[in-house]
Amino acid sequence: MKQPGTKDSHKDKMARNPIKIYPSVPQKKPSWLKIQLPHSDSFTKVKNLIRDHNLHTVCEEASCPNIGECFSKGTATFMIMGDICTRRCPFCDVSHGRPLALDLNEPKNLAKSIQILKLNYVVITSVDRDDLKDGGAEHFVNCIKEVRLMNPEIQIEILVPDFRGRQDLAVDKFEQSLPHVLNHNIETVPRLYKKVRPGSDYQESLDLLKKFSKAYPKVITKSGFMIGLGETMDEVKQTLSDLNNHGVQMVTIGQYLQPSIDHLPVDTYHEPEYFDQIQIIAEQFDFTSIACGPFVRSSYHADIQAKSVL
Repeated sequence: MKQPGTKDSHKDKMARNPIKIYPSVPQKKPSWLKIQLPHSDSFTKVKNLIRDHNLHTVCEEASCPNIGECFSKGTATFMIMGDICTRRCPFCDVSHGRPLALDLNEPKNLAKSIQILKLNYVVITSVDRDDLKDGGAEHFVNCIKEVRLMNPEIQIEILVPDFRGRQDLAVDKFEQSLPHVLNHNIETVPRLYKKVRPGSDYQESLDLLKKFSKAYPKVITKSGFMIGLGETMDEVKQTLSDLNNHGVQMVTIGQYLQPSIDHLPVDTYHEPEYFDQIQIIAEQFDFTSIACGPFVRSSYHADIQAKSVL
């Protein structure tokens, strides 16, 4: 049995949650996508702290390529509501299946961990919890309250799911305690949704961003997506336009990396110069902050990106 606070190996995940296997041989990563994983004292401290408080991070669960840099700097993106997602997105390395009941001690454990790390800025995300009436919105609110109570000067960014079918209820819940930044990733262009993000809806994600922006205009709205899955530059431009038209102020664009042979293959590894072209296109819109590059992820250097707008 998996012990609380331990991470599934890829083999464990696939044994419990088999998904389609893509038999093609993965493309060799180009030189600009190679990272050496550091193992500093700070790296070890963050890993141990997460285990000790029975917490999870998207850095580990989603196999983020920036985990070494972030952990070594004493930062992490905390993932609440467990480590089992109710969706089966073939690009994502988070475990899928039937999640456990919510841990009612999680908000306080999270707040304490953030206090120990002496963070000034924190990103809190979650798995999809379609089994919950409000999609987990109230648990997000409870975490925000506890974190702010124990860390009154901290700035909080939340990276939320789409709250499928419960958006109005979820948005209303956040009136109790608002974050500084609301992030919801669009993930990919609309044409690729059935392949990349089954069970989700492009327009519904856009609607969530717009609803939150209208309900709480003082909260910064943010979204991001991956490239390298077969989208065209015209589709990238249209997605940026859609985000801009739905109230998004901050945007992130990064390279999709295949977690394993059992996940969606990479269509194209784009060179850094290609990201420069997208940056130029994004600057034509009214975004207040744009992060675009091969290693960019929605919460990578989130504190630095937020400085320009908070």
